[in-house]
Parts: sequence; C-alpha cells; structure tokens
Amino acid sequence: MRAVVDTNVFISGLMLPKSMPGQVLAAWRAGHFHLVLSEPMLDEVGAVLSYPKIRKRVGWDEDTIIRYLTLLRFEAEIIDIHGVQAHVPRDAKDNMVLATLLASEADCLVTGDIDLLTLAATYPICTPADFVTRIF
Repeated sequence: MRAVVDTNVFISGLMLPKSMPGQVLAAWRAGHFHLVLSEPMLDEVGAVLSYPKIRKRVGWDEDTIIRYLTLLRFEAEIIDIHGVQAHVPRDAKDNMVLATLLASEADCLVTGDIDLLTLAATYPICTPADFVTRIF
C-alpha cells in the first residue's frame, strides 16, 4: 500500500507517539506501507518542525530535524506535483497535499485536516484511525 501522510499527522505522531498519528508513523517505520510525499510537503514538515514550540515539544535541535528530513527523502517516494491541478475549496494551502495524492495515485491520503477530510467522498482520504484499521 502507498500512502500520502499529511504534515499534521507527522507532527502529531512525533509529539504523541502512542496516538493514532504515532501509530501511523510506527507502521511506516515497520514497513507496513510505502510513504509518498512531494517536495512542498517535505518543506512544510521541515518548517513546522522548526517552530520553537514544536522543537521544544519533540526535543529536537536543527541537526535532528535535518536528519529526519533526510530520512524522509531517502525512505519516501518523492512525487513531482508541478502542473498537477488540485483544488481544496476550504483551504488553498492544502492544494499541494491533494496534488501529491493525485500525482502519485497513492492508495490513500492520511490526514486529520477537516478541509481535506471533507473531500473523502471524492478522493481516497482517511483519518489516522481509519488508516491504522486498514493496515492492521
């Protein structure tokens, strides 16, 4: 199975490893699915991890963040989304996430973002809890 994992799932999973987002990350690390991302999504993960409040919560310094992003680039399938038309009516900032799903033709987009979840009738989008149920 190939899945796009939204930034909110990464951040929540890193802050709360026993949560459903944490279980999604653990499942990826254990090889239960193939992670799919795009460069704009990687940039967003890096930016959010660099917020002082988030850095403090996860206990990471800049070097650790860089190593994590390197791991993601090495382990994930990185998709080019240039030229992909995607429209999230409630939040244009989420267009890149939907574009990653569309360009990759992944099996699922895992997110906790209500703006994306409202599109689940049209696209294969699910919550972390639903995804964990699917892969186990």
